[in-house]
Amino acid sequence: MNVAVQTVPGQIVNVDLDMEDGILVYEVFIMTQNNKIFEVEVHARTGSIIKIEQENDFDFD
Repeated sequence: MNVAVQTVPGQIVNVDLDMEDGILVYEVFIMTQNNKIFEVEVHARTGSIIKIEQENDFDFD
């Protein structure tokens, strides 16, 4: 989670552990100071950032 917040500063609002393409990833949802939600996918084993995308809805799926 620290890696995600260092990449996208803000407040963590949700964290999920999920399997994507055979890789275990943390999906960390962060709300920035300007109230935008970003999903940061972090490789569960290595801690490397896989993907960052802005969310348009707030259902955390």
